[in-house]
Amino acid sequence: MYREIQEALQAAGEDEAVVCAVLTGAGDYYSSGNDLSNFTNIPPEGPQKMAAEAKDTLKEFVGTFIDFPKPLIAGVNGPAVGIPVTLLALCDLVYAADNATFHLSVMSLGQSPEGCSSLLFPRFMGPAQANEMLMAGVKLTAGEAYERGLVTRVYPKSEFQQKLTENALHIASLPPMSLQKSKALIRSSMRQQAARGKRGRVPAAGGEMAV
Repeated sequence: MYREIQEALQAAGEDEAVVCAVLTGAGDYYSSGNDLSNFTNIPPEGPQKMAAEAKDTLKEFVGTFIDFPKPLIAGVNGPAVGIPVTLLALCDLVYAADNATFHLSVMSLGQSPEGCSSLLFPRFMGPAQANEMLMAGVKLTAGEAYERGLVTRVYPKSEFQQKLTENALHIASLPPMSLQKSKALIRSSMRQQAARGKRGRVPAAGGEMAV
């Protein structure tokens, strides 16, 4: 799934007919996080090889979000858990249904925040509010996520799909080059910090990605 999402975003980024991209969930949930059973299948080469491969996959996956040149919209249609929550900070617009929740379970799993969340969450929430999510694992309601700046707008569940479509179509009606140039300007400082993290120049909380 990591590879498939990465490939879909890369294709959308290169397709001149695509003005913006929308990520949303199927069914009642936006995401359930990683299938933890994947981490119990240790290859014959040992856990070090598995960890190295997972690190490379994660760096490439998150890098695709950082480098995506067009407006990226997240439609959080229900409860969201794990890395799709941390990646919301790399989306340009985040719309949520009023039944959505936002939960990071990295601490309880003995891991550290990924998806550039340790860089970006404190930037727009403030350290105290961000740490409650990143370190204490507090689950946020849609309203709380909106108040903390993680969500752009909250809609009633019954209206959510219609509003998400309307907002995406509005963005898609705007001049594509202006949108891309504006995104590049808005995201320039974040991209520079994340790029330095890729090269190992920024301390990273979970890899070399400044995540």
